[in-house]
Amino acid sequence: MTQLVQPIAAIRGGETALIDQLGSVTWCEFNERCNRLAHAFRALGLGSGDTIAIFAGNCSEYFEAMMAATHCGLTYVPVNWHFSAEELAYVIANSNAKLLLTEDQFLDTAENAVNRNETPELAHLVVVRGNHRVQRFEDYETLLDGQSKDEPADQSLGGPMFYTSGTTGRPKGVKGSTFAAGGSLAMMEMIGAGMSQMLNISNTGTTYLCGPVYHSAQWAFSFLPLLAGSRILMRNRFDAAESLQLIDEFKVTNSHLVPTQFHRLLRLEDNVKRSFSGASLEVIWHGAAPCPPEVKRRMIDWWGPVICEYYGSTEGAIVTTVDSPAWLAHPGTVGKATATAEITIRDDADNVLPTGEAGQIYVKSLTGSDFEYHNEPEKTASVHLEPGTYTFGDIGYLDEDGYLYLSDRKIDMIISGGVNIYPAEIEAVLLTHPAIEDAAVFGIPNEEFGEEIKAAVTVTAGVSADDDLSQSIMDHCRRHLAGYQTPRSIDYEESLPRQETGKLYKRFLRDRYWKEAGRSI
Repeated sequence: MTQLVQPIAAIRGGETALIDQLGSVTWCEFNERCNRLAHAFRALGLGSGDTIAIFAGNCSEYFEAMMAATHCGLTYVPVNWHFSAEELAYVIANSNAKLLLTEDQFLDTAENAVNRNETPELAHLVVVRGNHRVQRFEDYETLLDGQSKDEPADQSLGGPMFYTSGTTGRPKGVKGSTFAAGGSLAMMEMIGAGMSQMLNISNTGTTYLCGPVYHSAQWAFSFLPLLAGSRILMRNRFDAAESLQLIDEFKVTNSHLVPTQFHRLLRLEDNVKRSFSGASLEVIWHGAAPCPPEVKRRMIDWWGPVICEYYGSTEGAIVTTVDSPAWLAHPGTVGKATATAEITIRDDADNVLPTGEAGQIYVKSLTGSDFEYHNEPEKTASVHLEPGTYTFGDIGYLDEDGYLYLSDRKIDMIISGGVNIYPAEIEAVLLTHPAIEDAAVFGIPNEEFGEEIKAAVTVTAGVSADDDLSQSIMDHCRRHLAGYQTPRSIDYEESLPRQETGKLYKRFLRDRYWKEAGRSI
């Protein structure tokens, strides 16, 4: 059987490995289905170094596809399920994906992406949970039916390539050296065990996945614990009241949440909150966005000292952690460096700054791991001080005890509900609207989501800047972008504050909304 699953299945074969909204899969069943899928991939001609794309919701088949790809030396690309057909087609083409696995609920977008004829290397189309036979898309279960359940030969390491938006306006694939195709599966086994140990995640516990697994953090906090033996309970969408019920019913031990979810939990009726036991919880990790201190204190008061925080990124994984007692003693910190990372704070000339002084945060991997942006050597070089030492673009400082504090972050990036949104892609779409002459996109305060998207535009002469135009602009954005990238409001300006060189001073637009917010991120 697949090397990473077989030892668990041999001991706990009848126990549940995966639970989604339609049912559950035991370790033995998971074992066998991953085998069949690995054979199916090879029967389709996919070999080590090839790429597949997964465009689906949180479901058992998603984890089967990732696990099978991991054992076949394949790179798999978890694609944001909010993407438009245009964005999906771009990612498929840019990653050189040869197979697209989608789910029935996203089939229309997948078909539209394929019909754009912009994905020349895409040779295989597979649909999960399709209710009917779809032309051009092969049924997932049919694909598995004809394959052997025996262990595949010549297994080798594969891994994920996550796409993160960038300042050029197009998503960029992040390729980590740790998951280089064709390596030893022992590396993935070691990572799964090491991450679970570092994050205090029980290898016989239950991980609650209520965020999208296409996000690198949600992947790390679910797929890696699965490798160590934790069962995964998943849902497609987060519902605060349902989450409390599921945690108690399935005795959830750990989960990854974002501040927006904390917000929604805290807003539940008092009687709903009082009905929650949470006795099974061992650790709840949060990250992906700044958490207001008062929100975090209230969660610790309610759930106890199980709330832990981390700082990291798709590019550099987790680089700091902090538990509840340490955070209460150092409020506002994102933690100390992990055993695998070294942090320095540097000025614009790359000089190391003293304790307490803010500058650009640089991370050095002590394991020798590194990353690159797929087909983007200049972008890769721009964030590296030297091989293995890189920046996420964030600004912060270290205190005398070695705790890291963030004081600012990547220029222009918006974090709304834990999702990273880069304005450049939105601005590029806005500028294709016939009424818009110039555009700037930035984040403004939002109590629930942290930030929301604001667009500031200038319009061509003779155009009326009214509600009808705003609706037209938003409809235009929705046709070309994911829904969460659509501006929530639009300001009409006589001109935008640009330098003669064309550089835009967004802070003059942004600051007017943040002065009264009591925070800068």
